[in-house]
Amino acid sequence: MAAAEELHYRHLADVAADTRSGTLSAVEVTQHTLDRIERLDPRLHAFAFVRNDDAMRDAEDADARRSRGESLGPLHGVPVAVKDLCAMARTPTRAGGFFSTGFSSTDTATVVTRLQDAGAIIIGKAQLTEGAWGSHHPDVATPVNPWAEDRWSGASSSGSGVSVAAGLAYGAVGTDTAGSIRFPSAANHLVGLKPTWGRVSRHGVFPLSDTFDHVGPMARSVLDVALLYETMAGPDPLDGTSLTEPVGDCASAARAARLRGVRIGVDQAYALENVDGPTFSALTAALALLVEQGAVIVDVCVPEVDAILPRAVMAAAAEAAISHAASYPSERARYGQPYRDLLDLGIGTSAVDYAAVAIWRREFRGALHRTFADADMIVTPVMPIAPLLAGQMRATAGSSPVDSAAFMRYTIPFNLAGVPSLTLPMGRTFEGAPLGFQLIGPELSEAALLSAGAGYEAASGFSTRHPDI
Repeated sequence: MAAAEELHYRHLADVAADTRSGTLSAVEVTQHTLDRIERLDPRLHAFAFVRNDDAMRDAEDADARRSRGESLGPLHGVPVAVKDLCAMARTPTRAGGFFSTGFSSTDTATVVTRLQDAGAIIIGKAQLTEGAWGSHHPDVATPVNPWAEDRWSGASSSGSGVSVAAGLAYGAVGTDTAGSIRFPSAANHLVGLKPTWGRVSRHGVFPLSDTFDHVGPMARSVLDVALLYETMAGPDPLDGTSLTEPVGDCASAARAARLRGVRIGVDQAYALENVDGPTFSALTAALALLVEQGAVIVDVCVPEVDAILPRAVMAAAAEAAISHAASYPSERARYGQPYRDLLDLGIGTSAVDYAAVAIWRREFRGALHRTFADADMIVTPVMPIAPLLAGQMRATAGSSPVDSAAFMRYTIPFNLAGVPSLTLPMGRTFEGAPLGFQLIGPELSEAALLSAGAGYEAASGFSTRHPDI
């Protein structure tokens, strides 16, 4: 077993193997995690709610099941965080704010149930931006990036990202409407999977924008993400939009770590122009490493996205207004000003603007489908710039929602298309802020993305690096 001081940075897959074999006990791992949360979270603010006593009871039950020789799940005894959009019995669900989310004390999201059925110990509810958009509520402490404490920690799954990066959980559930798995994964040196839309049930997850929202895993390695994804994904009779196709053996795909012969599409103008120097240098180096490992770079053309971005934000805001109709504007005083601005934008969005996005997203999805005839996946940055100072990002996120649209040029188009994306680390800036890029594939290509991502990860060594905290 690793030394106690290193236990929190071990990979989820290794800890799960040890808790199933008895080399580690679930109680030992859970207590270690809770002790680390108690020591560090007053400084990092990753959690909205920690399940101290309940998590320990769950860990004791896990050890008892093992001692009785019962069948153990793939995540047996491993502490995992869930974003505080996900309902869970006996826990509050605040969605980063103080408005009513409508969940009862007995409601539990399907994704939480599946993690528990797989043996995971839900260690707590991770903090997020208000309503899962760009800004934290003014009365909520912003999660702190453990790699560079003066830098942005991502939105909206910021607490999920910080909890995993800092060793306060072995994996976490995130959601992504316009980049909210990808932004915190990139900003916190993590792997994050935004699955195909509908691949992971949204039942019991408070919505921001129903047709944009994706639920997916975040962790410190590709294999860990694959294990979480296999547990979370699959059809759900409680979510009529969930997909019925088999999930497949994504963990085996990650273990195969295949890059040789994989065709990776690059649109030079889209991916490498209009980005800052650190992003350009890091992505260029990542592409060179992909080629070194046997990938074949092919030129592709991603359809023009910039003109639709403001209307895409308006469309997401219109759907958010529907999600909050029971509490806004009737509970207006309970919302922070930036979120009020988003909901007011949504209420004022015209049918013409919403329809323009509905038409564009179908055309964009079709164009991507044709692109994937020539490339197995495409590569882009996650953000056009390295993570800014936290104060600068607060000011940006607090401006008009439409003003921030350009920041989402590599993210929100792929929410509109509903295709999967795997975020991977690609180094750090001189100031220490992590950088990330994404591999984007056709619908239901998660296994291929995870296999290619694992090949890159093995060559880069990024999964062995952790913040000194």
